[in-house]
Amino acid sequence: MSLDNKNIRQMKLRTLLYIGIIGSVVTSTFSCTKLKEEFRGELEEGTSAIDPGALLVTAYNSLNTPYQQEQRWVMQEISTDAAMAPTRGGDWDDNGMHRAIHLHTWNADNGYMNNTFVSLGTAVYNAGVVVRSNPNAQQAAEARFIRALAMFDLLDLYGVVPFRQGPSLEDFKIAPDVLQPQAAIDFMVKELNEILSSLPANGPRAAYVANRNAARTLLMKIYLNKGAFLTRQTPTFAAEDMNKVVTLAKEITASGAYTVSAKGKYFDNFAPDNDEKSTENIYTLFNKNGERGGNVDRTWNTVAHYNLNPGGWNGWCTLSDYYDKFGATDERRGIYYDYPADTTSNRTKKFQRQNVGFFAGQQYNWSTNKPLMARNPSTAPLSFTREVTIRTSGATLETAGIRPMKYAFDYAVTGQRNNDWVVFRYSDVLLMQAEAVLRGGTGSAAEALDLVNKIRTNRGVTNFTTLTLDNLLDERARELYWEGWRRQDLIRFGKFLLAWQEKAADPDPKTLIYPIPSQQIAVNPNLKQNPGY
Repeated sequence: MSLDNKNIRQMKLRTLLYIGIIGSVVTSTFSCTKLKEEFRGELEEGTSAIDPGALLVTAYNSLNTPYQQEQRWVMQEISTDAAMAPTRGGDWDDNGMHRAIHLHTWNADNGYMNNTFVSLGTAVYNAGVVVRSNPNAQQAAEARFIRALAMFDLLDLYGVVPFRQGPSLEDFKIAPDVLQPQAAIDFMVKELNEILSSLPANGPRAAYVANRNAARTLLMKIYLNKGAFLTRQTPTFAAEDMNKVVTLAKEITASGAYTVSAKGKYFDNFAPDNDEKSTENIYTLFNKNGERGGNVDRTWNTVAHYNLNPGGWNGWCTLSDYYDKFGATDERRGIYYDYPADTTSNRTKKFQRQNVGFFAGQQYNWSTNKPLMARNPSTAPLSFTREVTIRTSGATLETAGIRPMKYAFDYAVTGQRNNDWVVFRYSDVLLMQAEAVLRGGTGSAAEALDLVNKIRTNRGVTNFTTLTLDNLLDERARELYWEGWRRQDLIRFGKFLLAWQEKAADPDPKTLIYPIPSQQIAVNPNLKQNPGY
């Protein structure tokens, strides 16, 4: 059974008969740990008795872990000028892992890097199991998309892709192969082109199913970043690759499935009912209360102060220089967003205090409309400051740093929230198309400018009169903030090694790529450490 529009919500996220498969795969992707005996027996006897549909559910679910905020997102955003996880007194220290990532002083023993490596590898493996389980054409195509997406992230972060195929897919005594950048790129491009016709042509209403335009968007990202993957310090942009980016973008637009969200509707893309409201979302990770969740709650909890409604863990923030990229009329900076899941007096009594975007300055109780106070001391106003350092203490412990909250909180449920986690959006497609044109792809400067201004007009800001790589990078910062693309963008634009608040300029270009985790090198002799680590 394929994960089509009719059965995705029912089938995709149930407790699986194959729960043993999940547990065994997660712990053994890159090691020689034995598979559970019952699963090993099924593999040895063949796959005819295994339901490809159930395995496909496992493959989809395996993206949840690396895409939760503590893994891929930390490595893509906390390592940049967009986000910081300051140590607040005795909180948020985590043996210095957050600080190391922001300051670019990490090493091969960083726990976040190991966990992300393993989780992405698990997704690659689980998708590969589907491919060899005698699936139908659409099931195989969906699994191959999932595999390519996880491979893309591994290549981006670590520069190589451990990959089980053939005998090593069945026998964990055989170490996985390791694809180098060009081989990984060639494999992903071939896979994605081959599966296009077998994927469904879903739009935003079913963006949580691998679809043709999701595959096209991933191909765009591969072609656009290809030069950076091959030569990190001096990326090149071949005209042939940029032309492919432009062609793919035009194919996505020609599908007629997407439009840039209208003025005042930017946060529809991240709302609790974004699977019904968004006009932009191309690929998302499905969240449904009572079925699956975990990706979205942390976007609130990690930044919200204890006394906000609801309270969070008072952790992460952005930097003032990043916040200053947004003009006063820019909807993306923060608005009162009216949505049915908001059951507080902020909506019902029309207080209409800002509830999405960047939270700066004095905060208010959305039930009483009164100014909030900090927890300790309780007489201090809860006013988030522009100033923040990598270590905070004393009077600034609870208030340092502006807090981005992109996903509107789902008050209608407790526990797992209903906001689908956004991976690919149409605005990103247009921005990539414009960039490809500026880098020598088919099209004129005027066409590239028009693509970007389509977005700016709908965000409530004035149009650009000219488009340069610098103001395009800033527009990507505004449009895609905290969506997990900032590190990749800074590397591609040659800015990742520069100094920013709290971080000095990198003395060594080795930080353009993360180290291979020591734990993984210990169990896979085919893995070699990246230069400089």
